[in-house]
Amino acid sequence: MDIKTHPDLLVGIDNHDDSAVYKLSDEIAMVQSLDFFTPIVDDPYTFGQITAANAFSDIYAMGARPITALNIVGFPVDDMDNEILKDILRGGLNKIEETGAVLAGGHSIKDDELKYGLSVTGIVHPDKLISNKGAQAGDALILTKALGTGIVATALKQKIAPDNQVDTMIDSMTQLNKYAAEIAVNYPINAMTDVTGYGLIGHLLEMLDASEVDARIFADQLPLLPGTLEWAAKNVIPAGLVANHKFYKPRVAIGSKISRIMELIAVDPQTSGGLLMSVPHDSAQALLDDLQAHGVDQARIIGEISNSSLEPRISLQ
Repeated sequence: MDIKTHPDLLVGIDNHDDSAVYKLSDEIAMVQSLDFFTPIVDDPYTFGQITAANAFSDIYAMGARPITALNIVGFPVDDMDNEILKDILRGGLNKIEETGAVLAGGHSIKDDELKYGLSVTGIVHPDKLISNKGAQAGDALILTKALGTGIVATALKQKIAPDNQVDTMIDSMTQLNKYAAEIAVNYPINAMTDVTGYGLIGHLLEMLDASEVDARIFADQLPLLPGTLEWAAKNVIPAGLVANHKFYKPRVAIGSKISRIMELIAVDPQTSGGLLMSVPHDSAQALLDDLQAHGVDQARIIGEISNSSLEPRISLQ
């Protein structure tokens, strides 16, 4: 399919980036994204919060400031009480207001399956835009949230996850990436993305492909949600993880000391996951300390960027 481009379209679909970016003037570029999905938790208000936090992540991953949001709703009006929808929208509004953006409207349809999401618009100075392209050899990789939402959510669906694991997972998924992004833009970030449905491996590969570099991930440095190792060892894993593993495995070199469990966790599909930053080595520790000092407790240096090869890939060590 031949898709037309434009000189003011700074970021389009070429590098599988998080948002589209269109230059409006020498001072302002418009950043746009859209995301929606089916419920991951039972509580409608919490589902609304998680979905909104997830949608805004794409804007923050570009170094941008969100300004407006539009609701997207598919709702089975014949089978569900309207109070459920009201609670979902209240949860979404809670996070919209926390970002400082404005809810400007939306659209709903009758649907057999409940779906909720947001279309979000942000702004950024064209010279301060951060994309998933630009990672440099020698950069450190920083991840700002723990992995494991797909695995723990699967345990929740099977009604075997204890409350403390579920509560920690929800706390992570409802945490906006706003705070990490606001700190990150004060540092020389070479590339950034957020980790969602393709897992850490999938979204890192998109960064590597766009930047034409490779990466090493240090498995023992990966932050994990409570229960992630336990349930992965018991093969309590989502279908999306299995699909990710099959698709990305040919492009990942697995170290001899890496267990199959860690191999699976690295492709666990995340919901409202953290930001993944490629940062010059000399700035990485200062950025990490700043993140942790301002409440981004799970942030870790998880790897490094290495020189490019003919086929950009990841080494999981």
